[in-house]
Amino acid sequence: MRIATWNVNSIRARLDRVTAFLERHDVDVLAVQETKCRDAQFPYLAFEGSGYEVAHAGTNQWNGVAVVSRVGLEDVQVGFPGMPGWGDPVAAEARAVSALCNGVRVWSLYVPNGRSLDDPHMAYKLDWLARLRDAGAQWLADDAQAQIALMGDWNIAPHDEDVWSMTYYEDKSHVSPAERSAFAAVVEAGFSDVVRPHTPGPGTYTYWDYTQLAFPKKRGMRIDFALASPALAARVEHAVIDREERKGKGASDHAPVILDLA
Repeated sequence: MRIATWNVNSIRARLDRVTAFLERHDVDVLAVQETKCRDAQFPYLAFEGSGYEVAHAGTNQWNGVAVVSRVGLEDVQVGFPGMPGWGDPVAAEARAVSALCNGVRVWSLYVPNGRSLDDPHMAYKLDWLARLRDAGAQWLADDAQAQIALMGDWNIAPHDEDVWSMTYYEDKSHVSPAERSAFAAVVEAGFSDVVRPHTPGPGTYTYWDYTQLAFPKKRGMRIDFALASPALAARVEHAVIDREERKGKGASDHAPVILDLA
């Protein structure tokens, strides 16, 4: 089975690219982030015509996540237990959705950005990740053989090699000790980064800003990951970052990450 994750930065703006990507790579399941649409606005028919089912969670023009599958889409869950909310009044955002796809629980996750080190959104981000860690640990405690993929845009570069310049980012979000510790806590709970062994750095990224010629200058970050439970990690045969999808007109600022499972 082939599964992938991609922050598409608007599903409606990049629909043709996404459907072409699915066909070109023969993808069975795709976790999508930043769909930027309400449930009623999602282009379901474009996927259903190719044999895919869709589980989408979206409430407005921000955030939005989906799981697109042609190998089954059962027991859809929107949000994870304890997931914190944001705003005034506080409400759950469209940042997590999952489904059981041919025996694999695929989560599409769009971790809060954090904005800046002293922004209230950073505290929200750290709380969100801590609650995800707790939920993940409980899932594995309930079933040590559960096949779970935590896929998506984590908005964290866990290691220095995951950014083009630590000097540039030293006073910015995504690389702070607190954020990296929150990411490491999910790993320590039992979910391993199954992409890194197949896509070693430095210079291996999944995100490049649209401005200042970041992509041609190779000024990127690796912030899109697939963390797998032990039972699923044992099945991973290969992983690749499709850097080509960052090229050309109308590209997302993120590249897809693809896993092959035995």
